[in-house]
Parts: sequence; C-alpha cells; structure tokens
Amino acid sequence: MVIFAFQPANVNAGPIAYAVCQSACNIGWVSCYASAGLVAGTVTGGLGTPFAAIACNVAQGACMAGCIGLLTAPTP
Repeated sequence: MVIFAFQPANVNAGPIAYAVCQSACNIGWVSCYASAGLVAGTVTGGLGTPFAAIACNVAQGACMAGCIGLLTAPTP
C-alpha cells in the first residue's frame, strides 16, 4: 500500500520534455555553426549562403521535428 501511495499514476511532463529537446536541438545548431566557422544568427538566406549553414539548418529542423512526439507523451 505504501508503494502505491508514492507512485503517481500518470504525470504529463510532455511540455517539459519537449522544451528540453528543443533546447538540445538549438545547442546542436549553434555547435554546428561554430564548427563551420559561422556565428549563429548572423547568416541570412540568399544565394551567398554557405552550404554549411544550410546543412546546419536542415539538421536543426529534423531534430526539432523529432521533438514533436514528446509534447503529448505522458511520462509515468
């Protein structure tokens, strides 16, 4: 009986997990830019955009798309 008293049935921590996942994606994006010698937030789109910046942006988008499932996932 005591064991069940300390175990919540279902905790909905999805939004917290989603925010942590998004933060991890952003850290990876900044690291990707830094490894390419770029500064995050200073590259604008256009014909002169370095390929590395485009690759980093695509990777970040894929990472963030992977976080969507965490938003509604209950955490027991």
